[in-house]
Amino acid sequence: MRPFWKRLCLTLEMIKFEHSIFALPFALTGALLAWYDSGFQIEGLWRRFGWIVVAMVAARSAAMTFNRLLDARIDARNRRTAMRHLPAGLLSVRFAWGFTAIACLIFVAAAGELGGLCFALSPLALAILFLYSFCKRFTSLSHLVLGFCLGIAPAAAWIAMRGSLDVRILWLTAAVMFWTAGFDVIYACQDFEFDCAEGLFSIPRRVGIANALGIARLLHLAMVGCLIALVVTFHLGALSMAGVAAVLLLLVYEHGLVKPNDLSRVNAAFFTVNGYVSVLFFLFWAADILRSRPHALSF
Repeated sequence: MRPFWKRLCLTLEMIKFEHSIFALPFALTGALLAWYDSGFQIEGLWRRFGWIVVAMVAARSAAMTFNRLLDARIDARNRRTAMRHLPAGLLSVRFAWGFTAIACLIFVAAAGELGGLCFALSPLALAILFLYSFCKRFTSLSHLVLGFCLGIAPAAAWIAMRGSLDVRILWLTAAVMFWTAGFDVIYACQDFEFDCAEGLFSIPRRVGIANALGIARLLHLAMVGCLIALVVTFHLGALSMAGVAAVLLLLVYEHGLVKPNDLSRVNAAFFTVNGYVSVLFFLFWAADILRSRPHALSF
């Protein structure tokens, strides 16, 4: 049996722990918007930011490990995924279930530190995250479900900061949902033939690869529209609009990497470009928000 730390490292590798960066910047943007909207008067700011990060990372870790567990047999039959840790026997199912349980407990504990409403909603959040793993077995809208899973992060961060939900932050939830669904549709094009053979549901399988890429473009346009609505709703400035422009340019580049007859650059589009999307978005918006409170970081 491998040492505990080796198994832990394999688990983190399996769930691509470093890709927490995809959704975390959007969650932190939701927290910053809540702080901005409060007039920079939130008590225990840095403690709240810290627990938001812990909750976000724990929730993603639990959801990703659960997804790998549920899909292990399917992954074993797919040439692209057959060498993933569970089907390849690099990691035991028992250890993966234990990791999932511990990540869930950490998430619930972090939610408890962020207030009563966060704690009360934490089981529902986990249920939504786990639901996604079943979706490709019965609906082509699984991409939107995954998007919603990431999209609830900024709304949850708002609740963590303010203790209640403001419907305005749902523009950011929608933006993240459309962004995630769009790049997940692109990623799913790789498994078009496998999904057809296995009877799994996806937009590429339903409409074909060319049409699926067109739908992905529409989803990403919807994301940009939601971000513009968010700028207007919160009366943000030029830096935030510059952030939206940067996101748009990156998305245009992403779609230029992938063609219906050439999916060889899907990983570059999926991993690299979307990492830049989330980080640059956060940097522009954080700069805009902090610019309106020059001494905010000293609090």
